[in-house]
Amino acid sequence: MSNKYAVIGLGNFGFHVARTLFEEGHDVIALDIEEDLVQKIRPYCSQAIIGDATQKEMLATLGLEDMDASIVSMGGNANAATLITLYLRELEVKKIIVKATNEDHGKILRKVGATSIIFPEKDIAVKVAMNLSAPDILDYLPMSGDYMIAEVAPMEEFVGKSLSELAMRSKYNVNVIGIKELVPENFVLVPGADFVIKDSDVLVLVGKRDDINRIKLIKK
Repeated sequence: MSNKYAVIGLGNFGFHVARTLFEEGHDVIALDIEEDLVQKIRPYCSQAIIGDATQKEMLATLGLEDMDASIVSMGGNANAATLITLYLRELEVKKIIVKATNEDHGKILRKVGATSIIFPEKDIAVKVAMNLSAPDILDYLPMSGDYMIAEVAPMEEFVGKSLSELAMRSKYNVNVIGIKELVPENFVLVPGADFVIKDSDVLVLVGKRDDINRIKLIKK
């Protein structure tokens, strides 16, 4: 299903967000005050606009209240990002996703109306550290509190056993919400208790960080 998005600020982060959304088939309005950045994104969006997003009157002409979400990426300009977020909230934009410069900036953004905060550098750094610290965890998505969704390669002890035999929830306090089958390539959403794990499968787990990390410590 095609959605409508606005991307405000077309630095590296904003450019790639806009381009990816557009290539995924969505309607994307891209906005920046710099003409060269707008020209660069033009082939990869529905509409490219040169304009100053810190002017509320200009934002009001874009119909952002009808968008599924607006993404604000103002580089290191925290003041501009904060002001734009405030204006978007006043314009009753449904979902406001903002790139923050640091934790304190993130707190301010939430107070003025941001619905989601992104810390790209922090998120990438944590992801790299997680992959080094826990190589059996192939990928992960942090959630609120101590919870996370992680893709985990199966331990040797898991292979050839069904999910009911593994009893992941009762033994390890995690839930298997999906299985990525690599041979042949397939994804099984919420697999049944009789699903048998293969060595080429990847388990998609949800649970607390410590519980998921504990799985890789199972003794052979």
